[in-house]
Amino acid sequence: MSEQYKRMVAGLVYDPGDEAIMTEQLSCLQGMYDYNATGVEQIGQRSEMLKEILGGCGEGCYFEPPFRANWGGKHLFLGNRVYANANLTLVDDGNIYVGDAVMFGPNVTIATAGHPIHPAYRAKGLQFNADIHIGTNAWIGASVTICPGVTIGENSVIGAGSVVTRDIPANVVAMGVPCRVVREITEQDNETWFRGRRLDVE
Repeated sequence: MSEQYKRMVAGLVYDPGDEAIMTEQLSCLQGMYDYNATGVEQIGQRSEMLKEILGGCGEGCYFEPPFRANWGGKHLFLGNRVYANANLTLVDDGNIYVGDAVMFGPNVTIATAGHPIHPAYRAKGLQFNADIHIGTNAWIGASVTICPGVTIGENSVIGAGSVVTRDIPANVVAMGVPCRVVREITEQDNETWFRGRRLDVE
């Protein structure tokens, strides 16, 4: 393991162009490309393929192709029954932890990687990673961007188009750029489903 690889694993600023890092990263990508090449007749195989591709994957997980990941999903760890609509994009240089029954709308980006603000360091191509945690039963709306180091609490809903730059607590609805808590999830949400329309299911 090279010095830069050790720095990456330790969560320090490092050079992602290091030969050892690049070699390992490239070796992780083929499974992602194979998954994205599956046809409609192979839908039943996709959940099992995810178990082979990702760092960790529970039962009943499904991604609508295509999905993209810097490390092919090597640093993504899923609970059970996680669903992602098309065009999930992962900057998975750091780890991404996702609880059970999380839903991702189309075009969601989850980015663990960042770069130093000072241009002198960015000119050297240096990078850092900060892990992301998404709690059980969260719903991440279409075209949401989740930034490095963020934690999203269980059951919370992130509105479409939001940019999540800081932690979001459990059991809330949050949205906006930057994403902010709008309200808590309440018992009334157990009675209505969209703009006051009453639920007729149990």
